[in-house]
Amino acid sequence: MFTTRPELVGTHGMVASTHWLASSAGMAVLEAGGNAFDAAVAAGFVLQVVEPHLNGPGGEVPVVFSAVGESSPRVLCGQGVAPAGATIEHYTGLGLDLVPGSGLLAATVPGAWDGWLTLLRDYGTKSLREVLDFAIGYARDGFPLLERVSNTISTVSTLFRDHWTTSAAQWMPDGRVPEAGSRFRNPELADTWEWLLAAGEAAGGDREAQIEAARRAWSQGFVAAQIEEFGRGRFRDDSGRDHAGVLTGADMAGWEATYEDAVTADFGDWTVAKCGAWSQGPVLLQQLRLLEGFADRLSYVDGKPTAETIHLAVECAKLAFADREAWYGDTGDVPLDVLLSREYADLRRGLVDETASLELRPGTPGAAEVVLAEHIRRGPSAMADLGGAIGEPTVGPTGTTKGDTVHVDVVDRWGNLVSATPSGGWLQSSPTIPSLGFCLGSRAQMFWLDKGLPNSLAPGKRPRTTLSPSLALREGVPAMAFGTPGGDQQDQWQLGFWLAHTVGGLNLQRSIDAPLWHTNAFPSSFFPRAWTPGEVVVESRVGADVLANLRERGHSVVDAGEWTLGRMSAVARDSSGGLLRAAANPRGAQGYAVGR
Repeated sequence: MFTTRPELVGTHGMVASTHWLASSAGMAVLEAGGNAFDAAVAAGFVLQVVEPHLNGPGGEVPVVFSAVGESSPRVLCGQGVAPAGATIEHYTGLGLDLVPGSGLLAATVPGAWDGWLTLLRDYGTKSLREVLDFAIGYARDGFPLLERVSNTISTVSTLFRDHWTTSAAQWMPDGRVPEAGSRFRNPELADTWEWLLAAGEAAGGDREAQIEAARRAWSQGFVAAQIEEFGRGRFRDDSGRDHAGVLTGADMAGWEATYEDAVTADFGDWTVAKCGAWSQGPVLLQQLRLLEGFADRLSYVDGKPTAETIHLAVECAKLAFADREAWYGDTGDVPLDVLLSREYADLRRGLVDETASLELRPGTPGAAEVVLAEHIRRGPSAMADLGGAIGEPTVGPTGTTKGDTVHVDVVDRWGNLVSATPSGGWLQSSPTIPSLGFCLGSRAQMFWLDKGLPNSLAPGKRPRTTLSPSLALREGVPAMAFGTPGGDQQDQWQLGFWLAHTVGGLNLQRSIDAPLWHTNAFPSSFFPRAWTPGEVVVESRVGADVLANLRERGHSVVDAGEWTLGRMSAVARDSSGGLLRAAANPRGAQGYAVGR
């Protein structure tokens, strides 16, 4: 099969991310003696600058990692919670039946700063300045503006001019959309970071004390105060009306990033580790569990999946994501032990037919009755045409965004593995806070305003996020970190990568290059929560015969073009010889892996 670039192989360290500047910054940290955690944090902050349409300081970050000396993979949860004022009664009292997808009402507590700093404090070796200087430099001195950033600003330019004037001032400084490839600066953000660094370094020379002081300066100091003051204003959101926010400084002071055990499932020699059911992460495990029973029918020919492989994967995805809608949420009692069991998968697998299902069919993993949101019970609505297909912001003029996010994976010479999917705080999600140089996120749009659901809105609760980094062990040894942006598609595109690697026998780069697919046959996590039964989006490189076969099976096939789906990254470590490997996505021409 044709492959776009070589799989990198080395011994010192590997970084793969969705932007070449972030990968290079992470590698520079490894070259300076830092470990995988130091490198991931440095890359993560650079991504906030160079991919501002996909993540920012006001967003969040989940991380799955394996640290040398620890017995099992862990999760760092940098997903902030709903504010104290974010009650169902408050939102429905405003005449809303869904949380808006943009504007101040959609904000949760920003989690990325505390998440990255907590990881750096506990597992890194470098000072905050050593990892943050790269991002500050790009914000202060400028960075090459991606074409997709320019296009995003153009799409929302009317909203900026008419309603979000602070965003217009930042992103259209001369009144015009900045040109792709131009050198763009965000000095206000650089000033914010420098202020936080100064607050940290005032605590003395101890690395951890500096990090702790910088964490407090964010959540209890200038940043929190500015967020609360700005949030009292009323701004347009995609409900078509102006609303003030509910996020306060007390909300920020009362939250911090946390650790938890990863959710794992075994598949032969492999064990896959994901975030818990406050994310959509376990749906990858459910899909793999369902596909275990079809192992003899899955195959790749010349690096391409067969029609039967895609059909079976899509039908299993429908069942897993239907369970996500019915059972996942930040409740503490999601029945994952049943949902991930082989007995439950055997029952659900019987629903997979030779033709495409057009129904949403959640299972019953326990005695509880399935209850879905009223919005879902009213039936499907077609996916809003927001443009785009690669998981970069599919953005409408009102700031509505379907799909998002960046990703970074790192492995170092000691064997530490990190997979992180930062997101939120996109430039189009909320009006810019001018004193800070960034905006708030919009992750609360993933809550339901119905009462009694696992994912119902409630103060102090995490939204059921789509963010879904991955880590895999082979024969019990941490071996691979991988992931992709793409909203609801993340655990579908990761499934395609996984099948190409484990079933097709392809190396990391060829597995990323292999044709991908996904289905939209379940409710979107993003406002306005639409879905299209039977729809399957497929890269045309699978071949006309495969597309025709899928249509014959009853799928509503959308030809996505040759190179459009997913932005996968991956790194790996051989347990025997200790060789390190990395690969990154060629689609969109900006993801890169670096290493030596």
